[in-house]
Amino acid sequence: MSHPDHGPALAREVRARTGIDPARCYQCGKCTAGCPMADEMPTPIQRIMRRLQRGDERLLADVSLWYCLSCETCSARCPQQVEPARLLDALRELALEADKGAPPRNIRAFHEAFLEQIRWNGRLYEFGLVMGYKLRSAALLDDVDAAPAMLARGKLAFVPRRIQGLDDIRRIFTACAQPVAREPAPEEEGR
Repeated sequence: MSHPDHGPALAREVRARTGIDPARCYQCGKCTAGCPMADEMPTPIQRIMRRLQRGDERLLADVSLWYCLSCETCSARCPQQVEPARLLDALRELALEADKGAPPRNIRAFHEAFLEQIRWNGRLYEFGLVMGYKLRSAALLDDVDAAPAMLARGKLAFVPRRIQGLDDIRRIFTACAQPVAREPAPEEEGR
């Protein structure tokens, strides 16, 4: 295992944010083999891990970071407990902070619409999700022919069901919006 003060800057930053050393990955490929998005990602998770180990800063602009569903299958399959899903979360945070890798419009639209439903209802409200996504992505007529069948099967309720404890959910959203103080990396302390 590498020393926390050594290695490429990108790998050190991800290690500081997650507490996970990307150097522990020995490229077995189980993460990519289990990933439901592997066929869609231009750079599969195994190669993302290798690029992270090498400190390839161009990784922050790789659209593959945004294809991750956060299902954590890769983390569950990892024999080294490297938790690739957590490392991808950190890489996405870094990409946004560096303004290097904004998610594609349709992916950002879906995430914003999804989180909006959780914030307001405490659970997913499918009709609200679809409407929020369609308005944000400007894909108003895509898949419109699927709506009647979904309505007939009861998949699109017109009124959301809210959970108990909705105030707690909203407090979580508020807390997450606050800037987080971060401990300086060892090389920053001497400055």
